[in-house]
This record gives sequence, C-alpha cells and structure tokens, in this order.
Amino acid sequence: MNVDFSAAGSIETESGEVLAVPVFEDRTWGPGAEWAADRLGPWLADYLDGQGFSGKLGEVVAVPAVGRLDFQTLLLIGVGTEVDDELLRQAAGWLGGHATKAVDVATTLHQIDLDGAAAAFAEGFLLGQYRFDTYKSKGEPSKTERVRFLAPGGEAASEACGDAATVAAAVAMARDLINEPAIGKAPEVLAAKAVEIGRSVGVDVDVLEPADIEREHLGGLMGVAMGAHNPARLVRFSYEPKDPKGFLALVGKGIVFDSGGLSLKSPDNMETMKTDMSGAAAVFGAVEAIATLGIPVKVLGITPLTENMPGGGALRPGDVIRPRNGKTVEVLNTDAEGRLVLADGLSLAAEAEPDLIVDLATLTGACKVALGSKIGGLWSNDDDAADKVKAAAARAGERFWQMPLPDDYRTQIDSQIADMKNIGDRWGGAIYAALFLREFVGDVPWVHLDIAGPARWPDAEHYQSKGGSGFGVRTLVELARELAEA
Repeated sequence: MNVDFSAAGSIETESGEVLAVPVFEDRTWGPGAEWAADRLGPWLADYLDGQGFSGKLGEVVAVPAVGRLDFQTLLLIGVGTEVDDELLRQAAGWLGGHATKAVDVATTLHQIDLDGAAAAFAEGFLLGQYRFDTYKSKGEPSKTERVRFLAPGGEAASEACGDAATVAAAVAMARDLINEPAIGKAPEVLAAKAVEIGRSVGVDVDVLEPADIEREHLGGLMGVAMGAHNPARLVRFSYEPKDPKGFLALVGKGIVFDSGGLSLKSPDNMETMKTDMSGAAAVFGAVEAIATLGIPVKVLGITPLTENMPGGGALRPGDVIRPRNGKTVEVLNTDAEGRLVLADGLSLAAEAEPDLIVDLATLTGACKVALGSKIGGLWSNDDDAADKVKAAAARAGERFWQMPLPDDYRTQIDSQIADMKNIGDRWGGAIYAALFLREFVGDVPWVHLDIAGPARWPDAEHYQSKGGSGFGVRTLVELARELAEA
C-alpha cells in the first residue's frame, strides 16, 4: 500500500513503464486516450476488435506500445458510460489489479470530469492492489511504487490522495484481520492489535479480560465464551479530539471463530467462520482512519471478542443468561451468538449517551438470503439516523438496504421463562435479530448494519479481493465526516 502519488508533466512529454487512460463505452476516447490512439495508428481498432474491447466498465486491455509511445505498455481502462465516484473507484480498482507487476504507472484517469476524481481513483487503485499472501511460500505482492498524475490537474490530484490513502490503508488492515486464520487471531491477539492501533494514532484503548468482563456483568459475552479454550476480551477505543462536533459509538461483532457452539454448524458452513469478526475489524479500521484523519468527532469503539466453541463448559440450548442491561435471555440456539455479545456492547455504548450508535455484524444468513452477497441490511430506531448512515454509505460506495423493524414482530422473541429468547420464527430471521438488538440501546438513536453478505466478498472484482472485504470501514469514516460537518 506504499504507493507514491505525484504530479507529472503532460502525456506528450512523459515516458515510463505503463500509461493508463480511460475509454468510455462504445470506444469513446477519454482524456489521453485519443492522443494515444492517434500515435498508435489505424491498426489499434483491429487489435481492440480482436480483444473484444468496447470500453465497458471493468474491461482492461494491454496494448504493446514499445516503439510507438514513450511507454512500454498502454492500458486502456473501460469506465462505462455515466461515471460517478463509485464507478471511477471500480475502474481504478481494475487498473490496480492489472498493474501489480509495474513499478511505475502514469495515468489520466483523474482528468475525468468529476468532483473528487483523484481521491476516488487513489482509493480504488490501492484497494485493487491488495493481496493477502502471508501464508504463501511465494507471495506476489504488488511492485507498484509510483503513480504519476499527468498534466493537466496532476498537482491538485496528487494533493487530494492523502486522505484516500489513509482510508484505503485502514480497509486493508481490516481485510488482513478478517483473512487471518482463526488460529492466529485469538481474542488476546486482536486485543493486542487494538492497543497497537491506539498507540500509533493516539487513541486510548481499554482491554477487559475475563475477570473484568465478569465484574462488568457482560453476561452475553461470558455466556458465548464458556465453551472456548481461548479467553474472551472486550476492547474499548476512546477517541476524543478537541472541540468534537458530535459523539459516535461503534460496536462490532468479534466472533473470531464460530463453530455454532453446541448448535454445531455443518463443516461447509464453518469454512468461512474465521471471518465472523468482520464487524470488529471494521471498527478497528474506522477508528484508525478517523483518528489519523483528525476528524473532530468523539468516537467510542466497542468490540466484544470471543470464539464460539462446543467445549465442555459450553452454553446449552435452554440456558438463560443476563447481559449488561439486566434483561434475561433464553438461549435456544447457540449459533445465534453474535446478538448475545452485541447485547453487552450495545448496552455499554448506550450508557455513554452518544448522539448515535452504529453496530456492524456478520449476524444472519437470513440477511444474505434477502439481499445477496454484496448488499448489507440496515435497521434503525430513528429515521434521521438511518438517513445519515445511508448517505454516508452512498458516498463511500458501500450498498445497504433499509429493512423494516415492525413492533408487532417483537412477540416472536418472547420467552416463557425469560425476558426474551435469542431466536424467532424461521422466516424473517434478520428482523428478529434486529428487534433483539433494539432491546439494548434504550432511547439512543441506533443503526444496525448486518454485513453477513458483503463482509465476505465472493470473487475478486474491481477493488474487492475475494475473502475479507473490510466492508463498513469506509461508511463509518464518511459518517464521522458528516457528523463533523453538521
């Protein structure tokens, strides 16, 4: 991710390894592309016909340019028709993925007529270059060291990339945490990472160990952790800038591996369960980015961290637990554990009386059934809060769809022996989970983000790599910016 973005001269005077220029659909030349096409001559059209290149978003074609241009390779990047921030981010991601073997890339994509073009480009390019190859004997990290923005606009473009690079680095850090095998990220390891983040960006970090968790009456976290060999932790980040413009609380589900507990998952369904702490990873990344950028909003970040395992002391179906706010829960399915640890995290957040609580969790398969693998679900007890988060997500390029929170469905989580149970009817499971969480936020404006689908990207495309996506980090950063400007 250590790429230097700098200004360069005009396309006519520069030379180098790779030149990347945009092409709109139906092979309409974008900035710099017409100049390159004129230099290459009539044979280019036949070459692109043979490659099936028309300029659709996501199309990338390498054109040999030695002897014709002062660059070794010309990359034509399809950007589609009506380009917005997200589509430019995606096009830059395709470029980033194709250019990992190039040390030097010169481009004109920042010259597309769009406010914030350079920042969108930088974010997409850096995320497109992401690789998780820690455990490969022969990894293939990106070789790119420089991206040069060709004139005109190069100077302004290079200056606009700093914040985007900070956010991209935070997303990459979250991806690393998510992709790390569970054996390498026990709760105490993630807690140590949180402390490291806090030291590097000037954020206070408080780590609760098992005795602290018991003393603080975090019954949900204690219950889920009962079957785990590795002891639980709860991390609290406290970012307090001078003269904050608002107070935002973030709560992330941190199940570092989810076997389902005694309600054991099938082997196939366990394969991706190292990623069940994606909500916590998003909070880690968001806090790092918000503090690094110096956004003037107070942030409380809470991540309960534990494994959900079927050890000899594991929580049993039918057991009753008492989370932080005192409401009792009959646990009928130990695989509905995320809401139990979030109950404690949300209770702690509500006690701090923030302006807004946002929680993120890979919470329900039902949400993925409803919205697929690339759109998260959103529930809220406050329309204004929901609108703020949706607007932030739209700017970040992360898709959410608001779902209903109907009061009459609440009876589905009534229990005969406790205040509530942790599951409802088979149908509408994501709604029942949201209704359960609502019981722990009191009157504080709250938004629940179920990221069970997009937290685990199904296949590599544009700036997303297959696996942990870091989904939610960019939305939270944009939300903090919005609160700071309110």
